Amino acid sequence: MNQIEAAQTVIETITAMAQEQKPLMLRVVPEDNVTFWSHYPPKDARDADCQSRWYYHVHAAGSRDKDEHGHFHLFLHRTQLPEGLEPKVWPPQGEEAKAHVTHLIGLSIDTVGIPRAWFTVNRYVTNEFLYPADVMIEHLPAFNVDKTKEDGLVNRFVTAMVALYREEIAELLRQRDAKHAELIAEHGEKAYEKESGVEVLSQIPIDLDEKISSLEMA
Repeated sequence: MNQIEAAQTVIETITAMAQEQKPLMLRVVPEDNVTFWSHYPPKDARDADCQSRWYYHVHAAGSRDKDEHGHFHLFLHRTQLPEGLEPKVWPPQGEEAKAHVTHLIGLSIDTVGIPRAWFTVNRYVTNEFLYPADVMIEHLPAFNVDKTKEDGLVNRFVTAMVALYREEIAELLRQRDAKHAELIAEHGEKAYEKESGVEVLSQIPIDLDEKISSLEMA
């Protein structure tokens, strides 16, 4: 999917959600009694073909920005990377880790269902197999969640957002690695863990109108 196709898909899916009067978050979480910190869906949304995945969750009030409803965590599965490629940092459980995934990016959603920011997180947040930025950037086109069992509009929207913002995501991944280097100098092996005291490593705001206007749409 190129940028123009991605922009068209983002517009189509957001428009369809508005026409159905059902915003993005209500396609993912229950309208009432949302459980803070829980994964929605409980076992994550997994693409049937490539195993890319996403989950959405909502932080408790006071631990999120006031205009954020919740956010997506987006992942590649290790099988989408070259066979035998060693992670830069392993989860504490090693090969016994529950999910053999690497965190691609986080996508923050505002209170009306519009994307508001991209961000990267420290390794411990998602207990990922951490790979260097250059590996992740090379495999950004592999991310696809069109064929999960969840809402089709949400799936297509998420896939298209990554395709639309590949350049920005690449830069955030580079900034993530640069921040890790700073944390290693300060905390050593604890740089990737909760003891570092750092959860979000890089972040940029999203202005969809500006982004789409910058493209030469037919």
